[in-house]
Amino acid sequence: MSKEAKRVGIPDVWDQSDFPMAQAVVEPDGRRVHLTGQVGWGADFNVIGKGDAEKQAHAAIDNIEAVLAGIGGSLEDIVSFTTYYTRQVDLPGIYRAREDRFHRDSGPAVTGIRVAGLVDPDLLVEFAVIAVIPEKRYTG
Repeated sequence: MSKEAKRVGIPDVWDQSDFPMAQAVVEPDGRRVHLTGQVGWGADFNVIGKGDAEKQAHAAIDNIEAVLAGIGGSLEDIVSFTTYYTRQVDLPGIYRAREDRFHRDSGPAVTGIRVAGLVDPDLLVEFAVIAVIPEKRYTG
């Protein structure tokens, strides 16, 4: 999450110190960008890491990073991060992938939703994000 965004945490709600996410994020000035849900597809639409949610999560985050970079943004510009997952057992791997890319003290607001399935039956996780890219960097 960018330094311009304000991360909000209220201690009486739940302790967020162990999570790379915020209870709330106040958006900074800039261009709000809503990304289409990103999954573990390669450029050829083949699933990366069939059967492995952690590998798919890493690939999806790589896709998010590439889309944001294409318009002047970065992962740090993400203010909201929604995770759609199909199997409860995959959550630890999905969390590890997220924790590898987002810092505990600056992560975005996060929501997780368990779903019956995704667009491709081999997909186990999908991420939908909102980012705010500062005007000085936005190139879209």
